Amino acid sequence: MEHLKRLEKNLGYTFKDKQLLVEALTHKSYKHPYNNERLEYLGDAVLDLIVGEYLYQRFPQHDEGKLSKMRASLVNESSFTELANTLQLGTFIFLSNAEENNDGRSKSSLLSNAFEAVMGAIYLEAGLQTVANIAVKLLEENYQEISLESLFKDYKTSLQELTQAHFGVTPEYKLISSKGPDHQKEFEIALYIDAKRYASASGKSKKIAQQEAAEIALKKLKKELA
Repeated sequence: MEHLKRLEKNLGYTFKDKQLLVEALTHKSYKHPYNNERLEYLGDAVLDLIVGEYLYQRFPQHDEGKLSKMRASLVNESSFTELANTLQLGTFIFLSNAEENNDGRSKSSLLSNAFEAVMGAIYLEAGLQTVANIAVKLLEENYQEISLESLFKDYKTSLQELTQAHFGVTPEYKLISSKGPDHQKEFEIALYIDAKRYASASGKSKKIAQQEAAEIALKKLKKELA
């Protein structure tokens, strides 16, 4: 438990119930009687509301369509992974040895889920305003500019330009799964470049999931080509 004090310091929040924090950090591969999936579910809903209200208050001139686009650019796997990395969250997650050996601590989906779970845990213990203070601070630290223009970039186009220039191919997007009722579907898309799988992401529409996957792949490729 002692090493979790560093995470609490990074968060700027001290848990009264340390077991709640442990649960939020426990991946299902760890084979305990509990894992962080329920807290992740809660945190997802809480962050959706917090970011929605934040944008509503900050951009009174924007209509529902613009606000929804901005929220989709902030409430997603890629964005939450960045926030998780700011907290050094990967260091604190409880994983199985197999997942650990499979680079689990740096997996985007795993980091994003753990971030949502931790926010869900703080919400349960301290309420909406406390989570909002922490989440908004993290967002503002990570995004130098929050605007429609800076957030809603066309990652698919940028990625295609890069892959054509360097490899002479265009990215391929494949639907891996779709789940949930018709009014609340979630789509998972995998992205391939020259038959190699580079990224996967989920979203409330195929288009959002494709943009998410393209953003992840773009960051990977830029590192590889640097």
